[in-house]
Amino acid sequence: MRALRKTAAGFGLELLDAPDPSPPGPGEVVVRVEHAGICGSDVHAYEWTDGYGFMAPHLPLTMGHEFAGRIAAVGPGAEPWAEGARVAVMPFVACGACPACRRGEARDCERRATVGLTRDGGFARYARVPAAACIALPEAVDTELGALAEPLGVACEAVLVGEVGLGDTVLVLGPGTIGQGIALMARAAGAGRVLVAGRADAPRFAVLRRLGFDALIDVAEAPLREQVLAATGGRAVDVVLEATGHPPSVVEGLSVLRKGGVLVVAGIHPGPVALPLTDFVRARHQLRATHGAARSTWDRVLALLARDPEGFRVLITHRLPLERGLEGFELARQRAASKVMLAP
Repeated sequence: MRALRKTAAGFGLELLDAPDPSPPGPGEVVVRVEHAGICGSDVHAYEWTDGYGFMAPHLPLTMGHEFAGRIAAVGPGAEPWAEGARVAVMPFVACGACPACRRGEARDCERRATVGLTRDGGFARYARVPAAACIALPEAVDTELGALAEPLGVACEAVLVGEVGLGDTVLVLGPGTIGQGIALMARAAGAGRVLVAGRADAPRFAVLRRLGFDALIDVAEAPLREQVLAATGGRAVDVVLEATGHPPSVVEGLSVLRKGGVLVVAGIHPGPVALPLTDFVRARHQLRATHGAARSTWDRVLALLARDPEGFRVLITHRLPLERGLEGFELARQRAASKVMLAP
């Protein structure tokens, strides 16, 4: 089978012939991948930016952690899954044996693996994964939408961590797929107004407009603080949700956050940030982090997808066969696309 593989620690990916996965072992299934999305994290790994060196010991591997398809083979003890079942794959794989896992806190697993980043993933025709990583798709959710469940789960988790409430004014930093998802989830949580900021991101702003968001801020035109306060009538925002991966944006977000407000960092950052700590303390700002999504959050997202499937399909701007995957990576890298969906 053809697969997009990271073969060495450095820039790039390769489209290679790879063997089909071996038959599933105990507690495993083989998924026939129908759709796989290119994530911002995949682009960072493609570029080999700081923060992705953890992948080096696991190379070469097939990337892809946002994918859905049908179960093609079922290993011993992987019931009740059966061949043909439509599933999305949750990429985080817990060891089941460390202290966190024994406490029932699998998300904090000390030896957690990640499908598509530390073990073979979904940029291929088939992927062998733990049966516990699969989640059934509702009847109204096809596999293209199912491949959106992972980034939407990340977005939903960020909104939950930020405790977005009814009537809140929310600022989303970053108009990419995660930022778009955060805006959607904040609106679903009852936010009174959602502002989204980016820098010269016309293609992604166009998607946000199609999703019904009009309070869009281009920081290439004027400073963030100036534009946010102009849009809110001089009032600070209640919650800031960051999805840029650009460290200075955290400080910029704090500058427009009300006293006692919450800023949630969801982006993966290549370097540190220097906080004006005296201002931070006096404003009683709450800085929180989010990563991935709990299983319960996946259930919330799939329920939302089932309720309004076409309302989310707008997120996908490009559909390409796997053979054109490197083209898709360049589109995402140059911010010429929003979500690029590959069809292995």
